[in-house]
Amino acid sequence: MNGVSNELLGRLRKTTLVVQTRKRGAHKGLRRSHKFGSSLEFSDFRAYQPGDDLRQIDWNIYGRTQKHYIKRYLDEQEVKTAIYLDCTKSVSIIPSKWERAKQLAATLSYIALSNEDQVSFTPVANGNPRVIQRKGAVQAKATLFDIINLSNESTSLTFTESLHTQLLKDKQLTIIITDGLEALEKYEAVLKKLAFLNGDVWFIQMLNKLELEPDYQGDVKLIDSETSSELNISMRPKIISQYEQRLHEHLKNLKKICDKYGFRYLLVNDEKTVDEILLRDCISHGWIR
Repeated sequence: MNGVSNELLGRLRKTTLVVQTRKRGAHKGLRRSHKFGSSLEFSDFRAYQPGDDLRQIDWNIYGRTQKHYIKRYLDEQEVKTAIYLDCTKSVSIIPSKWERAKQLAATLSYIALSNEDQVSFTPVANGNPRVIQRKGAVQAKATLFDIINLSNESTSLTFTESLHTQLLKDKQLTIIITDGLEALEKYEAVLKKLAFLNGDVWFIQMLNKLELEPDYQGDVKLIDSETSSELNISMRPKIISQYEQRLHEHLKNLKKICDKYGFRYLLVNDEKTVDEILLRDCISHGWIR
């Protein structure tokens, strides 16, 4: 399914997004308690999933039904997650970058929905800015399909301009997927606004391999994907070195802004598969378990 295999989906169904905020929704989801034997109030049962604690299986129910169920507790409440995908030409004009960004948004939505959480997906600066709002595992695969097949109808607005007007309140987790190449003060204004909403924020910066390590040589014409302005330049080693230094400084300062507000930051490039990003990078950073 456009780079997302059924094998990967099977693995993702066993994972959950790690949300640090104490503000939770009032409805039950499938957030698994890791406090076996505690005094948490018992709620009901759910089907056993590979990776669950075997000690939580109710063997009395197994004896009657020959099926494995584990106890669910009242602290296993849903998390309301908002996912914002940068749909500007800066992202969508590069096929590999656009596809990987969509895959990442789609699979993160899939994980949340598979845990019976609530997801709001917003295509930012898209010509068809319809917000997808879904809840529950039954909606997981359809939502994944809808996001992966999103068309690249970019508007003339920048990502931060659009995001300012599209931020949703009362979300325990906000995930931003963008290439992060606008002016730093514009991102800080958005993140400062998010800081007042008291939820977890993940800032995922998706860049193309050539944006990180350009290998152009000789005389080239550079065209701004959003403004269409042109620049003729000779790509000498000194010019490339200066570009890389400025980019490195920009990335470092963007992470500092995220750190300032207690938000989590991750830089990835589109050469990585979505499997590597989720099951290696996100797990190693403690974002997914």
